[in-house]
Amino acid sequence: MENDELAQRLNRQEELLQKIYQSTEKTRKYFLWTMILTIVFLVAPLIGILFLVPSLLNIYSGIGGL
Repeated sequence: MENDELAQRLNRQEELLQKIYQSTEKTRKYFLWTMILTIVFLVAPLIGILFLVPSLLNIYSGIGGL
């Protein structure tokens, strides 16, 4: 009788551990994509600024020569 109860408890713990693992994996993927999107939305404008500033300086220096 005690072995059956112990086996049931172990099975229940295994089910709960599987649910915790699935939840943890979802959370990990959520944080991974959050980090990727944060980097993209931070780095992409910085790269754009690197190309935009020199072209704007050329435009303004051309206007100043008029």
